[in-house]
Amino acid sequence: MIDNKDELRETANRLAVSGKGLLAVDESTPTIGKRLAGINIENTEENRQAYRGMLFTAEGLGEFISGTILFEETLYQNHLDGESMVSKIKKLGIIPGIKVDKGLSPLAGAHEVETWCKGLEGLAERTAEYYKQGARFAKWRAVLQITADGCPTDLAIRENAWGLARYAKICQESGLVPIIEPEILMDGNHTIEKTAKVQEKVLVEVYKACSENNVFLEGTLLKPSMTVSGADNKNKADSEEVAKMTVRTMNRCVPAAVPGIMFLSGGLTEEDASVYLNTMNSIEHKSSTSLTFSYGRALQQSCLQAWKGGDIKAGQKALMARCQANSEASKGDYVSGSQPSSQDTLFEAGYKY
Repeated sequence: MIDNKDELRETANRLAVSGKGLLAVDESTPTIGKRLAGINIENTEENRQAYRGMLFTAEGLGEFISGTILFEETLYQNHLDGESMVSKIKKLGIIPGIKVDKGLSPLAGAHEVETWCKGLEGLAERTAEYYKQGARFAKWRAVLQITADGCPTDLAIRENAWGLARYAKICQESGLVPIIEPEILMDGNHTIEKTAKVQEKVLVEVYKACSENNVFLEGTLLKPSMTVSGADNKNKADSEEVAKMTVRTMNRCVPAAVPGIMFLSGGLTEEDASVYLNTMNSIEHKSSTSLTFSYGRALQQSCLQAWKGGDIKAGQKALMARCQANSEASKGDYVSGSQPSSQDTLFEAGYKY
């Protein structure tokens, strides 16, 4: 057995440090292609390199961002100036991480919308190589969906929880802190109470599986959805209700040993993602676990539109504004509207990346 608990604990604590969060830049090649198409930029390796290079040369980014989740291409890629992306990231004081799952597949024997996450085969070898390349944490996204006809099923919950736990243990043996991401999609018209009930069931199963796999919880992070109403619900819960229900769910289900809960934005607008996080951090919660962010779309939407394929300064300015906003929100200090943001809807039904 590898004794690396001190390193794992230290990395997890650095990622979950007060006032900082994660920048998720782990979109697959087809998904980043959709983003680039939105600003009429061709999806080529050179353009992906230019865009991500713009992100990782934003001066002062490490003041608000503790870690960044990369797609495999970026982990091994150089900046346009020849320096490795990993080196650029480290110079900002940011810890590089890596998306290690291989995407979603239909789950045999379950409902047609239910999936399991591929990537366990060969994961030990891959994570060892990622560590050598400079990565110090990893991410694996399992997806569950609420439907009127009984989803998520017990089978889907068990299968995805077990996959998350196996991934977590394998990562830890390679020296990588695993981010455990059991996403509950916003699709549907269900109430916030229904979301909370499902989320509690899922989190209990996830941490049961982690216990059975001897996962070192102090060397993990959780990346959950916020507890929100379904996207099609006509009477959506407001930020106060979202905050109250989310904090209640986390208090009930997440072990105190976990140092950080890094919420995903899940299709919320940039502004809503900041406001909801801020409200959570403005109310009392029982655990000392930090409540912060691991946002992709909610940090990049305005940035991408400002960059437009070549305006580095404008892109970086927009990125820094959203990172600062969410840094403040993670401490309960954000004033809504104090930083420029896009109110464009970022929700995509059945979101995959």
